[in-house]
Amino acid sequence: MAYYSTNDFKSGLKVMLDGNPCSIMENEYVKPGKGQAFNRVKLRNLKTGKVLEKTFKSGDSLEAADIQEVEMNYLYNDGEMWNFMDPESFEQIAADKVAMGDAAKWLKDDSNELCTIMLWNGVPLTVSAPNFVVLKIVETDPGVRGDTSGGGGKPAKLETGAVVRVPLFVQQEESVRVDTRTGDYLERA
Repeated sequence: MAYYSTNDFKSGLKVMLDGNPCSIMENEYVKPGKGQAFNRVKLRNLKTGKVLEKTFKSGDSLEAADIQEVEMNYLYNDGEMWNFMDPESFEQIAADKVAMGDAAKWLKDDSNELCTIMLWNGVPLTVSAPNFVVLKIVETDPGVRGDTSGGGGKPAKLETGAVVRVPLFVQQEESVRVDTRTGDYLERA
C-alpha cells in the first residue's frame, strides 16, 4: 500500500485516517520559532461528510486511500437507492441517499446523465451530478411586465423538485439549463 508523507499533503489528496477514507481540504505547514515543525490539516471524512482538524508532525505519513472515480449513466431511483450503469461494461451500482447528497435533486429518471461516482472498496461514497442539466419547469408564477423595480427574478419548481430563480420572461412548461454546482439558471433550452 502507498503512503503519503506530510511533505506530499495537498488539497484533494485521498488518505486513510483511523480506517476511514478522508479527503484533505486544507493543509498548512507551521514552523514555530521553537520546537518541531508540523502540518495543520483539515480533512473531510468521505463516509460521513464530517470535517476534522488534525495536526501531524513533520515527517509523519498516512496510508493512501484506494478510491476510484468512475463515470456512470444515471438510470432510475427505486425509492431509496439511485441506480447507475457503467457505459462500457454495463455493470450496475446503487447509491444511497447519503452518497447522493445534493446530486439527487438534479437527476431525473431515464435521463442517462453522465455522473462521476467516487468508489471505495466498490461502495459509492459520493455522486457528482453533471455540471449542467436541462430540466422542465413544472410550476412558476406568470411574469407580468412592469412588476419589478430592478432586475427581478422569480422562483421556479423543476420536474425533479429543485427550485431555482429564473428571469420573469421564462414560463411554465419551458425547459431551462441549470448549473448544478451553484443552482443558477443559465438559459432556456
